[in-house]
Amino acid sequence: MSQHITTHIFLTVLMYFFIFLCMRIMGKREIGKLSVFDLTISIMIAEIAVFVIEDINRPIYEGLVPMATLVIIQVVVAQLSLKSRKIRLLMDGKPSILISGGKLHRGEMRKQRYNIDDLLQQLRGQNIASPADVEFAILEPSGQLTVFEKDKGLSSSNQTGNSSSVAENNKNDEDADVSSQKVNLPKNKIRYEGLPIPLIMDGKVQDHNLEMIGKTRFWLRTQIRQKGVSDFRDVFLCSIDHKGRVYVDRLDNR
Repeated sequence: MSQHITTHIFLTVLMYFFIFLCMRIMGKREIGKLSVFDLTISIMIAEIAVFVIEDINRPIYEGLVPMATLVIIQVVVAQLSLKSRKIRLLMDGKPSILISGGKLHRGEMRKQRYNIDDLLQQLRGQNIASPADVEFAILEPSGQLTVFEKDKGLSSSNQTGNSSSVAENNKNDEDADVSSQKVNLPKNKIRYEGLPIPLIMDGKVQDHNLEMIGKTRFWLRTQIRQKGVSDFRDVFLCSIDHKGRVYVDRLDNR
């Protein structure tokens, strides 16, 4: 009897340290964000560990080998996801916009099977009483709801008159990073505060976003050259915010 208990204790401790090692190998991403793929890997590892602990007559390697295989799969897919946005979208999914400009996107909510009670609960959890106060609500692939509130200060200044709006805009311009490149864009092209639009990701131009802001690849090439980058393939991320400021981060090939 004591030997049976001792074996269970040994297997439990062994599985604990092995799973701990697996999570460390898979990285902090597994703790901070669980996609469907990550959740599947985690559940399978946990189930295999239970089988090993319950059946002491089963060889330990019959549990360790499948768990190690799952870890290798996760690490390989994660490495491929770093190099390919298509693989990232395939494994993790795309964010879904549930609210824009205070308007609910019911079709997208039905597609994600996200009911109004879930949405209101998430908004209340972020101290927002009404969807009308939301500029953007984005359902992330991890299931987290990211919310951008409307700029109340800007709205109140618009109501008091154009002079206060100009003062507010001037203040914002003074606070901007001097290294940022400002570009004149039509107001109806970029409406939303705090939501930069990616123009280049992993060295690939996002042509649909360029069309959305009414710009061309020639314009984009000019912008990145002003930042010291000659080719699109050398850019890890290029984005533009609602003020027309262009951000460029070089792709480190080392």
